[in-house]
Amino acid sequence: MRDFLPADKTRRERVLAVIRERYRAHGFDEIETPVMEDYDRLHAGIGGDNEKLAFNVLKRGLDAEAIAAAADQPSRLSDLGLRYDLTVPLARFYATNRAQLPSVFRSIQMAPVWRAERPQKGRYRQFVQCDIDIIGDPTGRAEAELIVATLDAVDALGLEGATVRINDRRALDWMLGHFGFAEDERPGVLITIDKLDKIGVDGVIGELRDRGATAPAVEAFAAFLRRPQTLELRAFGEGAIRKALPDGAPDEVVADLVALGDAVGRARGIPEPYFTLPIVFDPFLVRGMGYYSGTIFELAHPSVDYSLGGGGRYDGMIGRFLGQDVPAVGFSIGFERIVDLLEAAVDDAADAVVLVHDRDVPLAELAALKAALVADGSRVRLEQRTKNLKALLERAAADGYTSFATVAAGQNAESLDLKPLS
Repeated sequence: MRDFLPADKTRRERVLAVIRERYRAHGFDEIETPVMEDYDRLHAGIGGDNEKLAFNVLKRGLDAEAIAAAADQPSRLSDLGLRYDLTVPLARFYATNRAQLPSVFRSIQMAPVWRAERPQKGRYRQFVQCDIDIIGDPTGRAEAELIVATLDAVDALGLEGATVRINDRRALDWMLGHFGFAEDERPGVLITIDKLDKIGVDGVIGELRDRGATAPAVEAFAAFLRRPQTLELRAFGEGAIRKALPDGAPDEVVADLVALGDAVGRARGIPEPYFTLPIVFDPFLVRGMGYYSGTIFELAHPSVDYSLGGGGRYDGMIGRFLGQDVPAVGFSIGFERIVDLLEAAVDDAADAVVLVHDRDVPLAELAALKAALVADGSRVRLEQRTKNLKALLERAAADGYTSFATVAAGQNAESLDLKPLS
């Protein structure tokens, strides 16, 4: 968990403002949920490994004897926990407030979440997520809207070259069945497949063998991974998708993916046959969250080897709280990773002025001068002149101020001589 100095906080808020503005432009509405949820909800088996990283809140009023007696049963010690993502709270929010929401609800959540991560570079125990979700739409229109809005936000931040890797959990499950993996071993097999880009084909096949996965299935999968391949001109067309999957892939899944590519291409203004789509079909994209039921996706950028966000369809989650299934799909931007990639903050429209005044300038004059500049749309800081004026101005520039003026008694806004700080 970190502190943020004024310049860092300003930068973060500007980036958040750009993302929020683009999301709202695409018809999403912002909501807010509590930072804590019921323990049972956070540990319902739908959060994957994140459930193990949840910060749990000790029940109030427990004495030492009660704590000792329940030490081996966390559910008896805690009744609340800090949210580890924004999807579980959204599902509870929708189930609670459904009657007051439109039949197709497009939500924005931009807020901190908490996970008990091991301290290391790029891993934080408190971090911000920027989520958009569409609840109530079972069609591919929802995925298309999410992907287009996310790419639009990334473009607005100046991160050129971003792409979205896309797969479908239905295709993954069919593929594992096609090779002969038993249903009860598939979750473990997926964990290994998810490491393909890190340990390579030999590493994945070796680990599957070490796991004791069905031997004929492992060999069939190995042969598929090592098959000779040719490239398709249209990287997200039907030919490319079918070529990336074993023969006989479900027509419905392939058609859904092709339609999604066409929708993104049209929305991005790319001429047919969409040779330059910013989306890539990845048949081995897994994403570990247990609640995904259909399309899954991750945001990638060529400058880094990790994802900048991700999401997917989770049609079964809300039904756990509502008693009936409701279609839902979401996309989350990893804000901390995005903001670290940006070389400079998004420009602020307002001028930021430092007024360096002598000790003898009357307070009333300073107050009036500052008020006039603020009313004119500027951000203004008053600083009394010091012996080391250079250090004062360098500090102001580091805090995001762009110009300065020295102020003597009797001056007004019109007589100020504004000079750039850089």
